[in-house]
Amino acid sequence: MTRPTPGPILRFASRGVPAGLAMVAAAQIVAVVAPAAALRAEVPPFATQTPPPPPDYDSPAAWAAGPFGPGASTALPAGASRAARRPAADVFYVHPTTFKSQDRWNQDLADSATNRWTDASVIARQAGAFSGCCKVYAPRYRQASFLNRDSDRDKAMELAYSDVARAFDWFLAHRDPRRPFILAGHSQGGWMIAALLERKVQGTPLQARLIAAYIIGINLGEGEFGPRFKGVNPCETPAQTGCVVQWNALLPSANLPVMAGLYQSTYVKAFGDNPGKLTLCINPLTFDRSRPAAPATASRGAVPGDPGEGAPQPLVAGKVAARCEQGLLVVEPDPALGLKPLPGGVMHYHDIGLFYADLRANAVLRTAAWQRAHRAHRADRPAR
Repeated sequence: MTRPTPGPILRFASRGVPAGLAMVAAAQIVAVVAPAAALRAEVPPFATQTPPPPPDYDSPAAWAAGPFGPGASTALPAGASRAARRPAADVFYVHPTTFKSQDRWNQDLADSATNRWTDASVIARQAGAFSGCCKVYAPRYRQASFLNRDSDRDKAMELAYSDVARAFDWFLAHRDPRRPFILAGHSQGGWMIAALLERKVQGTPLQARLIAAYIIGINLGEGEFGPRFKGVNPCETPAQTGCVVQWNALLPSANLPVMAGLYQSTYVKAFGDNPGKLTLCINPLTFDRSRPAAPATASRGAVPGDPGEGAPQPLVAGKVAARCEQGLLVVEPDPALGLKPLPGGVMHYHDIGLFYADLRANAVLRTAAWQRAHRAHRADRPAR
């Protein structure tokens, strides 16, 4: 099988999707748009728009968290473990879609309303989950809005990726190169992290310092490890390092065969064969591929309510059951959590909030495992 050249970013996003599956496609890109946002069917061609100015990553305005301060990543829900006082690792986190324009392909970073919504809805509720292990770096970028017209969507995503890639280069140039790091992203941010892993990390010295890549809320398939990702594998156990974690949350009422089949069709278009593989699903209640199901009693703590302004609500433990089925994560949250699904039983908005404390603990565990392994490796070196 011939490996395709890197890109497009949305290699496994839905294209030419039937009307009944439109929300499935939308959920792959639109993670946490402001509540008043509406999606429109026709938009101006990408080529007719002048791109917004690129961010200057030497400026505090280009970072939601990181080199110039932690920002909203310090807004921890009550019940969360403390942030690391002296984090021995870093996380490069890319946020999901929070841009609500109906006629612009990419966000202008001068759009302060979108920046505020980004901070309140996802920097606090997602990026902050990694502060138990790591210093959080979260760049702002000219994120793509969810608009149709496939070829133009690819161009908008590549523009967004160009910012993320430059931010990652800045991150690498301004940190201690000996420190390990986590890559993390959700939805559009997940596509960006997958592209970084493929284009900038695998096969380079950086790969040895990768604790894990949490690529959440997109369709990464089991069959991509080998053809696309070389030497980077799915995380099989909770403390494994240098590997990939992925899940997509859906309610039991969702049409799993249709959604799983949608991924299969896009895989065939990209790779030219059908390996019979499923979308990668790792249950965040266990982080163990040999334990694909777990009861609600295993849940360390979910963030109740929908994304919004203000600090996240206190964590509630023991209220979310989850199981991997047909490559998708079927979740059963207690109704008291007040988590609203998207149409079709899609829990995309809550992919991370459902498992906030579980993700936080796992990032700490993998970071400690990486540090132990590398201390042992140094101890095994012969004295000079």
